[in-house]
Amino acid sequence: MIKKTNKHSLIIIGAGPAGLAASIYASRYRIDNLIIGEVVGGLTFEAHKICNFPTEEEISGIELTEKMKNNAKSLGAVLRMDKVIGINKKNKLFEVVTQSGEEFYTEAILLATGTERRKLNIPRENELLGKGIHYCATCDAMFYKDKIVAVVGGGDSANTASFYLAKVAKKVYQIYRKDKLRGEGLWIDQVINNKKIEVIYNREVIGLEGKEKLKKIILNFSYKGTKKIDIDGLFIEIGTVPVKGLIEKLSVNTDNYGYIKVNTDQTTSEKGIWAAGDITTNSNNFHQIITACSEGAIAAENIFNFLSRS
Repeated sequence: MIKKTNKHSLIIIGAGPAGLAASIYASRYRIDNLIIGEVVGGLTFEAHKICNFPTEEEISGIELTEKMKNNAKSLGAVLRMDKVIGINKKNKLFEVVTQSGEEFYTEAILLATGTERRKLNIPRENELLGKGIHYCATCDAMFYKDKIVAVVGGGDSANTASFYLAKVAKKVYQIYRKDKLRGEGLWIDQVINNKKIEVIYNREVIGLEGKEKLKKIILNFSYKGTKKIDIDGLFIEIGTVPVKGLIEKLSVNTDNYGYIKVNTDQTTSEKGIWAAGDITTNSNNFHQIITACSEGAIAAENIFNFLSRS
């Protein structure tokens, strides 16, 4: 017997911008929806400053996430902090199993699990996590007040991290494997013109030193050998990869990198399952908050049509 409170017309897996936007639209279509996610806002929650969202000149990821969450909840969405570990087809319904042991049932599923931080995949990276190795400047910058830190990466996430850390740390090295920073010119200018930031081009971090905590990083260079730099903290900002755990258990089609292949209406290869946000191949692979919201809205509209025909 399925408990009434555990059955919903739509279950949204992921509480980032795509999932929250989908919930807002679903609620306005009067679709009973449940959001299950581990972190409200996903990686958006970690953003120090967002300057390209149409309604905001400048806003933190925490503030924007809170606005989206409050909007979704005001329309009736139920938000549950949990991790989905399994999805099974039971007759005409999907059974959604969570890490806490709950079982939910639904006619439609929206996968909005997003992406996670890409790692350097070098020795001792996991061992020194939280002991000098970090993936979120907004979360951990204050541990490095008046200290020396390094940022790995050359895109927008790395550039904004360097700019933010420079407000706190004594010195910031930004290490990039190419000869030119990329991303929005505004952020690049902020990095290059900041006297506390030193950009080191054409190098990669290949080693970490320190017993109980990080003390040095080892850089390589194609024709100059290696170089060691004394630092207190290393922030890794080299992009993201799909959160694959749940997706690998499903039979939805993905590309070679693990992103879910979707049609223009956000449908996947499996009937009754949609996907939206950074986890998909849509929006020309332009992973932005606004494109995630757009995909979530499109998915909700198509799910409404699907449920209406059922």
